[in-house]
Amino acid sequence: MSSDAHRRWWRRSEVWNVISALLLGQLASFILALINFTSSLSANLGANSPVTLGLFGYVALTVVNGSILLHQRHKLIIPWYWYTLLAFLDVQANYLVNSAYYFTSSTSVALLDSSSVAWVILFTWIFLGTKYSLWQLFGVALCVAGFCLVLVSDDEASDEGGSNPLLGDILVTGAEVFFALSYVGEEFCVKNNGRLEVLTMLGLFGMLLSVIEMYPFMGVYLLSLCNLP
Repeated sequence: MSSDAHRRWWRRSEVWNVISALLLGQLASFILALINFTSSLSANLGANSPVTLGLFGYVALTVVNGSILLHQRHKLIIPWYWYTLLAFLDVQANYLVNSAYYFTSSTSVALLDSSSVAWVILFTWIFLGTKYSLWQLFGVALCVAGFCLVLVSDDEASDEGGSNPLLGDILVTGAEVFFALSYVGEEFCVKNNGRLEVLTMLGLFGMLLSVIEMYPFMGVYLLSLCNLP
């Protein structure tokens, strides 16, 4: 195969699309690892800020995507209250997973974080009618088996894994259920409307809900400061 023919083959094939998707996936995994590290470090330092940690992400989503949306003068296609529901699910999920770092290790949180795959498959089958192959279901079964092993190992673990590893694992599990519901709703909205509006509204309402939920935590924190000698 000549060099010109090879270049034409490369451009026409889907190889580059697959490689691009893999690289983007690795970049997303790296960013998630940094977020997990930041949350774990915050918990180890004793900073009680599970809601605040997720606030910055919502602000970034709103500023970046909202600027583009305003420039395009885009009008909402999906009613705002659906975005409020999606943002509520996402905010609760972030709150639970960030709270889990106070009770269990970052390794357990990262491992249990993958259990959202099983919940997503279940909810997409229920709400969207998505069909899955036997190999996909087999992969989910392996994921669930690993999830159960982590729960059993943390139940028998000593205090090295955190103050209460089993409670931390339960919090992560609840967070993944909320995340999965949010993912399914986002998939439906993106396929029917495009990702720009969805990301903007998710960031906007997520930011507003985070500020509302952050107020009680900040109030308790300020009262504790006032009581210091």
